[in-house]
Amino acid sequence: MLYTPFYDPEKSYEENFTQGPFGAFADGEELKEEDEPQFDFFGFKVNSPFGIPAGPLINGNFVKGALDKGFDIVTYKTVRSRKYPCHPWPNVLSVKIDGDLTEDIAQGKLVADRNYHEPLSITNSFGVPSFDPEFWQKDLTNVIRNTHPGQIVVGSFQGTKKEGQSVEDYINDYAIVAGLMKEIGVPVVEVNLSCPNEGTNNLLCYDTERSAKVVRTIKEVIRNTPLIIKIAYNKDYDALKNFVKEVGLVVQGISVINTISAEIVDENDRQALPGEGRLRSGVCGHAIKWAGLDMVKKLKKLREELGYKYIIVGVGGVTTADDFFEYQKAGADIVMSATGAMWNPYLAKEIKERLR
Repeated sequence: MLYTPFYDPEKSYEENFTQGPFGAFADGEELKEEDEPQFDFFGFKVNSPFGIPAGPLINGNFVKGALDKGFDIVTYKTVRSRKYPCHPWPNVLSVKIDGDLTEDIAQGKLVADRNYHEPLSITNSFGVPSFDPEFWQKDLTNVIRNTHPGQIVVGSFQGTKKEGQSVEDYINDYAIVAGLMKEIGVPVVEVNLSCPNEGTNNLLCYDTERSAKVVRTIKEVIRNTPLIIKIAYNKDYDALKNFVKEVGLVVQGISVINTISAEIVDENDRQALPGEGRLRSGVCGHAIKWAGLDMVKKLKKLREELGYKYIIVGVGGVTTADDFFEYQKAGADIVMSATGAMWNPYLAKEIKERLR
């Protein structure tokens, strides 16, 4: 069953930011915990190993709504070192696809519209907007201060490319935001490495050398604060192994996956998302669950092979309680849901009823 989404796709990002959240996230009712926190998350005791990843919780009001509904590990949307605009509306559309969005299918076109239905898959195209640090530092500090017992807020961030910028300046931009996170006492931080890279590869996480430099630079700044890296799907096991060997002893967690990119058109075969550079967009929801599970299994195998200790955060296509347990069985220590949680504010409650 699809409920009223807490982020309204019919409204602009700015309208959601000022008016949201919506649906049950705005009803003020809190899910009461009956037991003491018993699950571990980097030494923090949490009520459940389930939450919401970076993206849909766009400010403190959305975070509060998630915490109230029992999502115990929630990620404050990805921020930057400076203000950054959002792509034009629409930013979310329903994608028509039967079954899995395999890499072969993703090379073609997907039709999208505003008819949201189960099994739910969507495309989201925001461009990782951010308010300036003066705003998000204050907002994030406030939500951390008001977190319920057994719950934790993760701060997500990324670097920003600028015209004429050197590689060193680009990497240093990550350090700047990491320092701003450290400054306000964010308990766990996540860096988005599944964003475009100005190098020869499309995504930063596919550039092992540069990713390793970014991760080490961040770790020098945040020191003992746990660091999670968010990466994309990688079908090449050997390439993934090389990547993990370079970063797996530096980071404390690896989150997989983000989205799978595809060309998004309307029913008339026209670009569905207006604006330059938006013909291809990330798809998430049910259709990418296979890829998230595959990456979790690979990371678990690599952790055993290499003797590393990073935790695995499974993300992608978690729309039901069954999906949560499927991710756990695959090897995820923590499971998160974005699309599923957005349309089902009671997903955490449903999972907890089965965890007890």
